[in-house]
Amino acid sequence: MIKALCLAFVLAFGVTYAKAETLDPANTVYLDTKDGRVVIKLRPDLAPKHVERIKTLVKQGFYNGIVFHRVIEGFMAQTGDPTGTGMGGSSLPNLMSEFSPQPFNRGTLGMARSQDPNSANSQFFICFGPASFLNGQYTVFGEVVSGMDVVDKIKKGDQASNGTVRQPDKIIKMQMMQDAN
Repeated sequence: MIKALCLAFVLAFGVTYAKAETLDPANTVYLDTKDGRVVIKLRPDLAPKHVERIKTLVKQGFYNGIVFHRVIEGFMAQTGDPTGTGMGGSSLPNLMSEFSPQPFNRGTLGMARSQDPNSANSQFFICFGPASFLNGQYTVFGEVVSGMDVVDKIKKGDQASNGTVRQPDKIIKMQMMQDAN
């Protein structure tokens, strides 16, 4: 009976039973695209201020409908700009960096920023693969625990235009696990 329930849970939510047991609903985000759901574990142990910002914006519905404006094959998919240009952010103030020794690997979420290390606001990216050149220079705030197959399907941008995407995919809905309906 328990095995059947676990299998039903895995099929319905795409999360392994072991991972589901360890997820904290207050620090887990569901990011839905046209291709499915990405489950993100937030890491307040690494970047508490950045995690709090993401949670605030998610709860406001800020990310709903925002596009993946910059997507580079083999590197990352970037989103979080309400203008879709890579130049916008939320109305909240920028954040001070929270760099950590946590490496950028496949599924790592990092905060995008300008040349100023203390300019992160609302934009973030998900790594398609290891990106060690970012280590210690960008804030890691989370990791994909389920749905990297969905991330892999995000429409890629033009390499010649630094990953700019024409008719980009978007976040349909982003919500906290604890608030999901």
